[in-house]
Amino acid sequence: MDLLQSSYAPDDASSPEEAAALSSPDSSPRRLPSKSAAPAVDDTALALSAAASSSRPLDPSLHLVAFNPTADQLWAPIVGPQHPHAPISSASGNRNHKLGHVEDAAVLPFLFDEQYNTFHRFGYAADPSGLHIVGDAQTQAPEPDTVYNLAPSEHKRRRLLSKTDSQDEPLPPEAKNPASEEWVLRNKQSPWAGKKEAPPAELTDEQKQYAEAHAAKKAEKEARGEGKGERAEVVVKTTFHGKEERDYQGRSWITPPKDAKATNDHCYIPKRCVHEWVGHTKGVSAIRFFPKYGHLLLSASMDCKIKIWDVLESRTCMRTYMGHSKAVRDISFSNDGTKFLSAGYDRNIQYWDTETGQVISTFSTGKVPYVVKLNPDEDKQHILLAGMSDKKIVQWDMKSGQITQEYDQHLGAVNTITFVDNNRRFVTSSDDKSLRVWEFGIPVVIKYISEPHMHSMPSISLHPNSNWLAAQSLDNQILIYSTKERFQLNKKKRFAGHIVAGYACQVNFSPDGRFVMSGDGEGSCWFWDWKSCRRFKTLKCHNGVCIGCEWHPLETSKVATCGWDGVIKYW
Repeated sequence: MDLLQSSYAPDDASSPEEAAALSSPDSSPRRLPSKSAAPAVDDTALALSAAASSSRPLDPSLHLVAFNPTADQLWAPIVGPQHPHAPISSASGNRNHKLGHVEDAAVLPFLFDEQYNTFHRFGYAADPSGLHIVGDAQTQAPEPDTVYNLAPSEHKRRRLLSKTDSQDEPLPPEAKNPASEEWVLRNKQSPWAGKKEAPPAELTDEQKQYAEAHAAKKAEKEARGEGKGERAEVVVKTTFHGKEERDYQGRSWITPPKDAKATNDHCYIPKRCVHEWVGHTKGVSAIRFFPKYGHLLLSASMDCKIKIWDVLESRTCMRTYMGHSKAVRDISFSNDGTKFLSAGYDRNIQYWDTETGQVISTFSTGKVPYVVKLNPDEDKQHILLAGMSDKKIVQWDMKSGQITQEYDQHLGAVNTITFVDNNRRFVTSSDDKSLRVWEFGIPVVIKYISEPHMHSMPSISLHPNSNWLAAQSLDNQILIYSTKERFQLNKKKRFAGHIVAGYACQVNFSPDGRFVMSGDGEGSCWFWDWKSCRRFKTLKCHNGVCIGCEWHPLETSKVATCGWDGVIKYW
């Protein structure tokens, strides 16, 4: 016990009373002092660095910060005193932009444009407060001039002054070198600047000859009335090539034979060429058989002429009609064949007498007619419809010569006009890749057919039973549409295999409706079976494009074709 107490006894007892109290049996034993296992750390340097970091600004070149800076340190200015407009409570001030403090100013758009243009024009402008001038103001007036309050005379004076100043100063050496940028800037000319008249140079002999030839040609055009946008007046001429215009009984040469009738109810595919009509000097654009009898064949050509050929007997050209000054686009017979229409690229539609070759009347709207048709009703043979290049279908009354109706809904040039439903309606196709159905006499579309897969349809033909329309599509196929109320596409019937892309090749039917035929861009004539849609036969007809084909109305196995080689062939 004494040994333990001696171990607790302090070495430096301050007084005998404290020692006696510790050694007394009634006093409690002394506890051992607490000891930490962590090594001793000198935190003097840490406290000094913390005190220094709380006051110094951040170095912007540091990539690592060893302490947590305060907001005042982050927003404090790097060099120099504090921003004079910043509030005293914060060293950062009212910072609202990444570059510092930006003050709001309410400026009207007109005033801003005025000062902006004034600065770029004269080199000075008023600041938003209106109290100071920014830039090199040359006036001491309290309100300097701007671009909007200067008089026009002052604008002109300042422009001349700046021009003379620039001319008086000596030119740098770069301004004399055309390859330098300075020369381009000083010698560039506005596209609206007038041309400077140079002294007339002496013409060479070759140039004189060319000028004389050009002047002579111009004088000749003006004499013909072709100059200055005037259309040349074409003299209508006609030539009869037959033996006599009337026979011994007084019958006209266009009178059909009395014994002409269909030899057979069934049509057959032709096998060989039996005749060629050669007389056009350029490509033939359209052919039409004489209605019901087919003893004459009318042809329109790009040589501006229309010819009619005998089919049954002599097979020669009977008459030539010359009345167009440009290529003939389309032709159409009247119901009895005694008259026909022609449409040319000279923007004229002419109504001809087939027998005499005289022009009965001429119609024009100033646009190119692409298709012409007479109303098939017997009591409406005086009504003419024409599809024009200006997207309209124009209706004339040929008795009065007046336009009675305009059908204006298409978005492209009109290519075809086909009458359906007992001639009460007609279907038109256009370059806008759509079909539109119209009620005759009413310029409102009653059916609009346009699908994303559709192409332009430059030729449409009516089936002999009047229930179907065959449309030549420029994606190398023939589509069939119903002529009933809904004008639906018959997806089960599709005729393909020929190449017509880019050409308005005519599509047609045999008189009994068993075959579909069409020309193509390679000079062939294709025949398909109507029921099975299979290709029946292909005839190589022309060297160029086979543009037109017509089945003879009575000779059930004979077909006429025309092409751009200028030849009409009879098969």
